[in-house]
Amino acid sequence: MHNPILRALTLLALAILPCPAADYHVDSERGDDRADGSAPESAWRSLEKVRSIELKPGDRLLFKAGARWQGVLQPRGSGTAEAPVRIGRYGEGPAPRIDGGGTRDAVLLENLSHVVLEDLEITNLGEKREPWRTGVRILARGAGPVRGVRLARLHVHDVNGDLRKDHEGCGIFFEALPGKDSHFDGLVIEQCRVERTDRNGICQRGYGWPRSRNVIIRGNTLEDIGGDGIKLWGTNGGLIEHNIVRRARARCAEQEAAAGIWPFACDDTVIQFNEVSGTVGTRDGQGFDADYQCRRSLFQYNYSHGNEGGFMLVCGPGRSINEDTVIRYNLSVNDGVKSARVFHFGGASQRTRIYQNTIVLGAHQDLPMMLFTEWNGGTARGVVFTNNLFIVRPGGRATYQLKPAEGVVFEDNHFAGRHEGLPDGIAVHGALPSFAGGLDPLPGLAAAAAFRPAAGAPFPKGRPIADAGTRDLLGTPLPRDGSPAMGALEAAR
Repeated sequence: MHNPILRALTLLALAILPCPAADYHVDSERGDDRADGSAPESAWRSLEKVRSIELKPGDRLLFKAGARWQGVLQPRGSGTAEAPVRIGRYGEGPAPRIDGGGTRDAVLLENLSHVVLEDLEITNLGEKREPWRTGVRILARGAGPVRGVRLARLHVHDVNGDLRKDHEGCGIFFEALPGKDSHFDGLVIEQCRVERTDRNGICQRGYGWPRSRNVIIRGNTLEDIGGDGIKLWGTNGGLIEHNIVRRARARCAEQEAAAGIWPFACDDTVIQFNEVSGTVGTRDGQGFDADYQCRRSLFQYNYSHGNEGGFMLVCGPGRSINEDTVIRYNLSVNDGVKSARVFHFGGASQRTRIYQNTIVLGAHQDLPMMLFTEWNGGTARGVVFTNNLFIVRPGGRATYQLKPAEGVVFEDNHFAGRHEGLPDGIAVHGALPSFAGGLDPLPGLAAAAAFRPAAGAPFPKGRPIADAGTRDLLGTPLPRDGSPAMGALEAAR
């Protein structure tokens, strides 16, 4: 090529063309860090080699199925929305295992955008508990927004982090440190299994503003969690749905508060289609918590059963903000031991609407259905209960402690069984309505079908609610005539 101008333009065009994406393979048994990693036959061996390269958009970092590594997986390099970096597995067999061996983090994704981490087994068990220990940590530190991170089908287990809330360890943990507009946008954690992690299962830590956005926690199963199951802290418009949380708060000290699923310092959170059961203890110990510094939290279509601390906490100290929470179309069965409560309104909240829920207490239960308490000078104001079923099976008892709240209103609710302490004028029915099945809790959201109205039997009807949605807990359309069945479920059609 003799034309220097043409030659320069050709070189410039080649320089700006995207490099082809590469696959890198890692094999802890037969790999060699001196190889190029481009194929299983020339795989690398170590996590140290992985840290030495910078991944480019579209690259794949693949760990051999059935192999194990001890240390920290800390990849470098971001993808793009069109060509994310993918970190996962190759070959047949069990998931590749990353064992932190007591390090702070078994996997660390720091300031990486458009990265997919999938199909790995991750554990981090040390000789003793250490503060802030995690299985997976996703960190935004002084680099602006971190976008498009997705975790999928991970098995995170046996992480013995600190059980204290101010030093909390976690299975999957994400935080944006203050400064330089650090926050998450489009973080998705889905279809992961989290077991025996301390303190928490899947947890965010926030530090004020800016808040993260477009965070989705979906379809995960968490079991035997030391403290909180799933917690958002500092996300607006977050979505927590289709998760199962079993036995949260399993190892917290008596004075340490924890619950199943809850937001803190978040606006417009939607928490739906989740099943929470077996939460241990009464500090707080509820299946769900509408916490403070939050506005417009929506809890709908959830199934809560056998949580020792109760079904629902709505709380806020002093003059803090907890506004416009909506709790609707949820099923609570046998929530609360005798020293607990089903609903606890602790401290300040305003304009809480609770409608179309089915709450069932068993024959062995004797506790407050509703407990209102003061917290640092704050009390609940403007709590409205509408079209709810409050059922106490023979042998059980529900009590009501409504002071010091202001403006607690009951509209067209149905109380069956033994209820004591309700305001004057509220009717209590001795006979239970006719349900489609037995009233003992069974696992799985589909088990809620037993709590439908029995076909052809009379069932209490509620008043029309203008913005009640279009469906019940299990997806049955609401009646067009505006006369819904009370509670979370319509009759099958």
